[in-house]
Amino acid sequence: MRSRVWGGTAAVVLGGLLAAGCGGGEGDTGAGAGQSGRPGGRPVSVTDCTGARTTFSAVPERIVTSNASGLELLLRLGAGDKVVGTGFPPGKGTLPGPLDAKAQQVKVLSRTVIPKEKLLGSGADLYLDTFASMGGMGGGGMGDAPTAEEFAAAGIKHVYLKSTACAAQRGTPVTDLSAVEADITTLGAVTGTSAQAKKLVSGMRAKVDAVREAVGDTPEKERPTYFFFDYDAGTARPTVVCDRQIANAVITLAGARNAFADCAGDHRQVGWEDVVARNPDWIQLGIRDRGSEAANGRAFDEAEQWLKSNAATKGLEAVKKGRLLRIGSERTTIAGVRNADTVREIAAALHPGKVR
Repeated sequence: MRSRVWGGTAAVVLGGLLAAGCGGGEGDTGAGAGQSGRPGGRPVSVTDCTGARTTFSAVPERIVTSNASGLELLLRLGAGDKVVGTGFPPGKGTLPGPLDAKAQQVKVLSRTVIPKEKLLGSGADLYLDTFASMGGMGGGGMGDAPTAEEFAAAGIKHVYLKSTACAAQRGTPVTDLSAVEADITTLGAVTGTSAQAKKLVSGMRAKVDAVREAVGDTPEKERPTYFFFDYDAGTARPTVVCDRQIANAVITLAGARNAFADCAGDHRQVGWEDVVARNPDWIQLGIRDRGSEAANGRAFDEAEQWLKSNAATKGLEAVKKGRLLRIGSERTTIAGVRNADTVREIAAALHPGKVR
């Protein structure tokens, strides 16, 4: 069975027809949402985290993305030529093949959060935002966010990625990729690339469905516990993945149990004594892409060595038995097409007799 549409709020209205995200439950992906991929069939309306609607009478031509997650989705949809700027740009080599070359050509408006004045003066007609889960750009000391009135005055439509921006506002844990699928379908309708969106979602579903079929009969208590070790977030106190983060869905779909699924939200800092108390069966060495295979290998080595030499962690079962997975952070914790690949890779390691 395919995952159900996320919360029913990822709606796309095209030509007066409602297409809910990726369809309802087992329905077709993007039904009625411009499956031909042509930019006709306007207007298109999308909803934000609260259900407020933004309507597009034409395909946006100048898009600014808040960070690499929105940029990657637009590149994969074939709408990268419409992106005129980004914040939090992907590091060189982070994205695969041709996508990386295209990403490096996008103007960097900020290495972190785009300053309010720069964003409003960017000439954008659409801002694709990832940060609502942190209270908007104004949350967590991240600077002032433009108001709805300021966006309107600048001629900028403001759209959120629900798979990231709205995740912390959910009342239930994130355990599937339906929000990612909904974002892809929504962006496909907005940018006139619905045919490509349908291909991307279909590919993700095929991979995840194959894993679900292989491990679906494994009782919950027999599924191994799993700890995502965010090495680059610092080692003084570990930053753990909670139940509203997309990584929780990746881990769950792979046939594992997130060791910190009982904390509500996206991330939280805990003490190493908390990790020791849970003694996870598997640990993922989550390092951020360094731009080359050799550099990544060195970073994985550092993370592994830290676990093996630290007094608090060297006695963990996963460390002693070498159950340490070398899978990068971005494809696990950033919502996108590669989440499905990570599901399959984790499942193959944890359930070798069932998943190839």
